[in-house]
Amino acid sequence: MAFSELKFVFVFLPFALLLHMVMPMRGKNLILALLSLLFFAWGSPKYVALMLVILAFNYFSGLLIQEKKQEEQNPWGAKFALVSAVVVNLLLLGFFKYWGFLLENVNAVFKTHLATRVTSMPIGVSFFTFSVLSYLFDVYRGKAPAQRNVIHFTLFVTFFPKLVSGPIVPYAEMEQQIMERKIGPVRFGRGSRTFLIGLAKKVLLADTLGKTFYALSALDPGELSVVSAWLGAVCYALMLYFDFGGYSDMAIGLAEMFGFTFQKNFDYPYMSASLTEFWRRWHISLGAWFRDYVYIPLGGSRAGTAKTIRNLLIVWLLTGIWHGASWNFVFWGLYYGLLLLLEKFVFAKILDKIPNFLRRIPTLLLVIIGWVFFFSPGLGFAFRWLGSMFGAGAGGFLDATAKYYLSGCAIILVVSALGAYPLAAKLGNLTLRRRRWPVYVSVVWFAALMILCIAGMTVSTYSSFLYFQF
Repeated sequence: MAFSELKFVFVFLPFALLLHMVMPMRGKNLILALLSLLFFAWGSPKYVALMLVILAFNYFSGLLIQEKKQEEQNPWGAKFALVSAVVVNLLLLGFFKYWGFLLENVNAVFKTHLATRVTSMPIGVSFFTFSVLSYLFDVYRGKAPAQRNVIHFTLFVTFFPKLVSGPIVPYAEMEQQIMERKIGPVRFGRGSRTFLIGLAKKVLLADTLGKTFYALSALDPGELSVVSAWLGAVCYALMLYFDFGGYSDMAIGLAEMFGFTFQKNFDYPYMSASLTEFWRRWHISLGAWFRDYVYIPLGGSRAGTAKTIRNLLIVWLLTGIWHGASWNFVFWGLYYGLLLLLEKFVFAKILDKIPNFLRRIPTLLLVIIGWVFFFSPGLGFAFRWLGSMFGAGAGGFLDATAKYYLSGCAIILVVSALGAYPLAAKLGNLTLRRRRWPVYVSVVWFAALMILCIAGMTVSTYSSFLYFQF
């Protein structure tokens, strides 16, 4: 059940809000935990028992780590408990995400015929695995105590706004909010607006852009014209931003409606003047997770140039693998790892002398090229698409296909491009503040937005969020 489905907006969410509202304060966490398990069961009914086992295993693992930390005569006990729990969680994640990919490569290398039937994944397995890992690490480091309340621990792991596609909220950041948080009409209204903005990004922008992208990606990439190939890549770049950015807004808005504060997950990444800046603005919670739990523990940039290069490549290799079990994701991760190394160690002094507005152009081009590897089903497809983007395809520079799709999506392309930069939001906020009756104008604006979203959800074919596959 996705946030952009009518049954979520008009059935599950009102039901959840009503139960949460009437429940006394000490029972709100219980009802949210049960609702979150129901949400998980709705999407992955056959994995409910597995989720309960995962919750129990990590709950007791956290207690064991803390207990061993307090035993001065056994300094290695806590580390052994941590490593054991991390290995179990990663093996579980690896089985669901990478087992088929591993067997395919074994068959290719050793000419065997092992069965590679793809096993369906529990919804949000990558995200809730990283959540429990953050919990285990935070307990081990002493950043937060082990959670002894089973209900509170269940809520942290399964909280439905962040369960499927994040944001990845560290346990240390969420612990105090589970214990005590403010709930009121102001926060509810602010959360509702954030949710609605995210819904509009998904339904009105991402899904509309997707029609052009999916139509073009169904064609032979080697037959595309230059304009068609670039149009498809640009549509995907904007679609992915509004799809995943929209989901993050909806998740953050939903959390605030229930009294939780999550940090923003996107910060206008396409206005970045460097790839380093881009990844500070894109999927912020994932970048922060890899920084805090992988890059810094490896030594970060404090251990000399050689180890910094090693650490960056490890992080980006893992980032690519995290996104999917195929060689194009591995290549995508290494692509960014190498570019970031060049940016940091080779071109840093040159780039510092170039104005930001000029640096944004090559940064955006490199990001769009990177998305080709991201959306391609394989490396061959990706390189043929890139070849067409740079004139090596059979479609020439501009063909009838490019004209047809460009004319059909020109308006939404312009609107989306403007929406990907902060100027549009700033002008809208400024306009509302200057009105004589800003509250009424705001109500009318968001009511109209809601009507458009409902119409979009009603008449269009449902399109799942792109990051559900990860």
